[in-house]
Amino acid sequence: MSANTDRYEIAAARYFEAWNAGEPEELATAVAAAWAADGGYTDPLADVSGHEQIAAVIAGAHEQFPGFSFKLAGAVDGHHETARFSWELVSEADGSAPVAGFDVITLDADGRIRSVLGFLDRLPAGA
Repeated sequence: MSANTDRYEIAAARYFEAWNAGEPEELATAVAAAWAADGGYTDPLADVSGHEQIAAVIAGAHEQFPGFSFKLAGAVDGHHETARFSWELVSEADGSAPVAGFDVITLDADGRIRSVLGFLDRLPAGA
């Protein structure tokens, strides 16, 4: 595995740590570890920047889907400062995954996320 591949996988792992952080303090710490201070997050439902706004989007997802966690679905692929990966939102109770998508991230020189462009492939009715 190349150093660049490791870099993309480490960034994705930090990203999922943030999305799966439960307590507000844990979430704030995980977001700060994953994103650059001026980093952003954009998907069809949100367009935010900065740690506080990103943490608020993540907390909102936890409120909408309690008892679910985000899981990597496949390999992380990347080149230059960009990586992509697929994910699912999985129920801890029954393993169902009503939400799925893929994200494209760009990294800064330190390997922290500058931007996320998220795409939703599967959503439950009414979401």
